Amino acid sequence: MRHVAVIGSGPAGYYTAEACQKAFGDEVRVDIIDRLPVPYGLIRSGVAPDHQSIKAVSKRYEATALSDNVRFVGNVMIGRDISIPELVERYDAVVLATGAPHDRALGIPGDDLPGVIGSAAFVGWYNGHPDFADLAPVLDGPGAVIVGAGNVALDVARILAKTGEEFAGSDIVAGALAALGEHRIGHVTILARRGPHEIAMTPKELGELGHLARATARVDPADLPPVEADAALEPGLRKSVTHLRAFAENTADAPITIDFDFFAMPVAIEGDGKVERVVVERTELDSSGRATGTGETYTIPAGLVVSCIGYRTPPLDGVPYDAKLGRFANEEGRIGPGLYAVGWARRGPTGTIGTNRPDGFMIADHIAADTTGDSGKQGRAALDALLAARKVDVVTFRDWQGIERAEIANARAGAPREKFTSLDAMLAARDPA
Repeated sequence: MRHVAVIGSGPAGYYTAEACQKAFGDEVRVDIIDRLPVPYGLIRSGVAPDHQSIKAVSKRYEATALSDNVRFVGNVMIGRDISIPELVERYDAVVLATGAPHDRALGIPGDDLPGVIGSAAFVGWYNGHPDFADLAPVLDGPGAVIVGAGNVALDVARILAKTGEEFAGSDIVAGALAALGEHRIGHVTILARRGPHEIAMTPKELGELGHLARATARVDPADLPPVEADAALEPGLRKSVTHLRAFAENTADAPITIDFDFFAMPVAIEGDGKVERVVVERTELDSSGRATGTGETYTIPAGLVVSCIGYRTPPLDGVPYDAKLGRFANEEGRIGPGLYAVGWARRGPTGTIGTNRPDGFMIADHIAADTTGDSGKQGRAALDALLAARKVDVVTFRDWQGIERAEIANARAGAPREKFTSLDAMLAARDPA
């Protein structure tokens, strides 16, 4: 019997559990440990609430969780309730699937002013993550500036621009929905250091900006390369650029405008005790495709700045860490004897949700190569004894199902659920024993 502990219940964690099931059959026991009482990580708290089709992948994880050899161990925090060395001592393999939940800092003057928010925090707020339930972003300023050229930037812009009616069928939390319904932001600017051919935005997400009830997406035609240059792009990027070219033809007035500002990077954020404007420097691409400043600057009025420039995995005591890349130091997922990393914790915040599946299978192969299955370690029995001795209030998958039923019962009309946004509310919603 192999005993495997997976830290983190997002896509990387569940794909790793699934891979271990396929690799070892009945001869494996997998414990998926999470600090929250609710599973699914990025799917619950990171995927946009109006992208329910993407969130449906959680049904696959549920099937894994309901199998006999995988269990969810929620409300258990590494470093508070148990340490990594203690887990390595008790399990044949410990897999860090903690994701990259911390925002990368902008690193420019004024990035600590009230009104500057990282995308992990902003997305967590409208998705009901308990860490960000009290965020209260500034939504009444002269405008919003979003920094980044990926899909998260598009998510933030779309969420800011939508009407309440357009959130029908989503699981955006009630507090965020109410705040967004009252905001007076009329102008959203998306800053991209490089040009349209260098974006990381996908066609589907870009296309959604063209169908908003009260918003118009715009691109300066001067920022677009010659149309014949699009032929060299890979098909997905070419479709994305086609959307940008359509936005460049938009002339209709709308209550909210979403302007793509290419070849632009923020160099300072200014204001008297709060964000009031963003200083932007015009850029150009050098021979290697890197964006370099030209010295030309201008300002954009804004009361809200959302940074969507990437994420970092938080370090853990006793685990080698690559501070430059913002992830655990590893060799193809191997950190040290009995210790592995998977998903964003292994490779950094790159790839899609599906990218984590082959990652999980790679780690299962490593575990098969590195272990014999007869180490004598006790795995979950030893974990249960330790957590019981420390009086940790463990949340099981059955408990989560009770929480989920309560969220579904509390949903507004047409919504799939109304998420609890506090740990106390989650714990109180468990079915009575």
